[in-house]
Amino acid sequence: MDIREIVKPMVNEGIPQFSPGDTVRVSMRVREGERERVQHFQGMVIRIRRGVDGGRFTVRRVAYGVGVEYTFPYQSPLVEGVEVVRRGKARRAKLYYMRDLSAKRARLKEKRSPGGQSDKQQESGE
Repeated sequence: MDIREIVKPMVNEGIPQFSPGDTVRVSMRVREGERERVQHFQGMVIRIRRGVDGGRFTVRRVAYGVGVEYTFPYQSPLVEGVEVVRRGKARRAKLYYMRDLSAKRARLKEKRSPGGQSDKQQESGE
């Protein structure tokens, strides 16, 4: 039996297509004692690792002057969903150099669609 046959049914369908440089909001379930709640983490995707196990992606944000990175597996049952907030224009597959930049310098230009509008403008109908 091949591992791909075992892993394929477990693929998380709530994750859209995104690439490094995009800003995403990840909804993850957090358990605190007896309670369970949904916590959102919004930041820039700095790397995507693909593999037989489904892969994982790393999201980075700067909170109160401190850089925070989370690595989320694609197939984790704790990841409820991923929403793409903004498409970023990156020229690299791994954006590790963002770690050394200040928060203001660590911004990327927004990716334009073929119609000349950004994704956000297309959704709102402007």
